[in-house]
Amino acid sequence: MLIGLFILSEYLFLEPYLVGHIPSGTELGFTLIVIISALSALVLPMNIFRINILKKSKQKMGGGLLGSIVGTVAGACSCGPIGFAVISTFGSVGATATAFLTSYEIPIRLIAIGILAITYFTTIKSLKIECSLKSD
Repeated sequence: MLIGLFILSEYLFLEPYLVGHIPSGTELGFTLIVIISALSALVLPMNIFRINILKKSKQKMGGGLLGSIVGTVAGACSCGPIGFAVISTFGSVGATATAFLTSYEIPIRLIAIGILAITYFTTIKSLKIECSLKSD
């Protein structure tokens, strides 16, 4: 996810050589992408482990996935090549969505980090309870 977001956000270029570039003024966006990727790398495997433990659980497991999806969309639609593809494919609706995501990409990334952090702590709490119940 990290490498994909770096390529889509134009921090990493593959042609003609492998080159990384962080333009001046985009350090916050770069940092938020790294944080979202790190939290996703923690939350998703923990939730998969939890699903494996509780095959018949009635609790929903979508919080970690929701945060990852929101973070990915915020990172991918920063009006780079993906933004122009959306505009040309979906017309005025795509232009409106791209303008919205470009204007609010930092708050959307912060919301995604918040969702992932909450999911991380609730998953840890539930795993402590579920693992202590399993061992008894």
